[in-house]
Amino acid sequence: MKKILTSLFALVILLAATPVFAEEAKAVTPAATAVADAPISPAPATALAPAPKIDTGDTAWMLTSSALVLLMTPGLALFYGGMVRKKNVLSTIMQSFIAIAVVSIQWLLIGYSLAFGPDVGHVIGSLAWAGPNGVGAEPNVDYAATIPHQAFMVFQLMFAIITPALITGAFAERFKFTTFLVFLVLWTTLVYDPLAHWVWGVGGWIRNMGALDFAGGLVVHISSGVAALAAAIVVGKRKGFPHEPMPPHNLTMTLMGAALLWFGWFGFNAGSAGASGALATSAFIITHFATAAAALGWLFAEWMHRGKPTLLGAASGAVAGLVAITPASGFVGPMPSLVIGAVAGIVCYMAIIMKGKLGYDDSLDAFGVHGVGGTWGALATGLFASTAINAAGANGLFYGSSGLLVAQLKSIGVAWIYSFVVTLILLKALDATMGLRPTRDEEEMGLDLTQHGESGYSM
Repeated sequence: MKKILTSLFALVILLAATPVFAEEAKAVTPAATAVADAPISPAPATALAPAPKIDTGDTAWMLTSSALVLLMTPGLALFYGGMVRKKNVLSTIMQSFIAIAVVSIQWLLIGYSLAFGPDVGHVIGSLAWAGPNGVGAEPNVDYAATIPHQAFMVFQLMFAIITPALITGAFAERFKFTTFLVFLVLWTTLVYDPLAHWVWGVGGWIRNMGALDFAGGLVVHISSGVAALAAAIVVGKRKGFPHEPMPPHNLTMTLMGAALLWFGWFGFNAGSAGASGALATSAFIITHFATAAAALGWLFAEWMHRGKPTLLGAASGAVAGLVAITPASGFVGPMPSLVIGAVAGIVCYMAIIMKGKLGYDDSLDAFGVHGVGGTWGALATGLFASTAINAAGANGLFYGSSGLLVAQLKSIGVAWIYSFVVTLILLKALDATMGLRPTRDEEEMGLDLTQHGESGYSM
């Protein structure tokens, strides 16, 4: 495995020095050239900025993207549901599905305002938009100037929904449903909303620092993946783990879920452009190529290590690629996306192997895929980002600037520490008051029957 990793990083350095990258770095758009060549003259004193105007094409794309991202959470439910034992399939699916309802209400009442509302001390949004007061049909120029403010709000809601659902992979088959409902509300309010404001909110201190996160590497994947690690540690191992075999009960379901995630992720990343233009197109194709490279990266690493390529490995690799390209999707070109995806597939596979050696029970590898993949993606943004792709971004290390890489490293450290510590405290408090796990007998019988009184299959 060391030889595989060494070869991969050698490929990264080689590609970084190729003319393909250099040509991208030199390229400028006609609009940028026109601005650069035009003489600078002061605007007339009476000139007023044009009022923001809704663009129907942009609005249609953002509403479509919102629906695509919403579909990802049921896709995640199937992806996770197929990997557990059949006695826990419904309880696992239920955790993702109910997140749609719970987080939607929280977002409407306070979540959106805390994440994107008027800044308070660069730390949190005020409650000025709670309810959602002042979030109507007119555009908000700070976030999306050509779509209704409500369209932006509902698009961001879909990110807030799937993020805590990702954590459930760490404690699948052993978490009380009543406690999970409370955990959803508290974690979204105490972890997701503040982090979203720091990274994306106007005035947020990580945003002001210059770190880049196009579609959620820090806010979605590192936060959920690191929280998953904390959860695996606090909740403890499944009954019988690792001595009893616990194979996936339905890989057909898992593959269907992975396919829905791949499909919905186009809205996740391309929709983060905020409009239906060239940047959305670039993010769309970058997402696809990185995912393909990651599926192959994981597949071949597993093939060399275990002797056989598996469907679960290919599906997991694809998800790892989707995770890793997310923060960079609006800032890199096609060739860097292949490197980011391929490295993600190999590195995340190695993280899964290390899980067995370290002894923690991350049931469905939420940390190995989202925590590790999100960290690599945020780091890769600092390496491969180019203003030729997105003038609103910054150049990474391979395009002559180390400043972005430093900002990315700082933001990764903050996201890791904040999510892990707050999640740890939150779970400890819930364990002391409500309890995190069902009884041993209930776990043995399965959570479908003991938590919900129903069964996923009638034989």
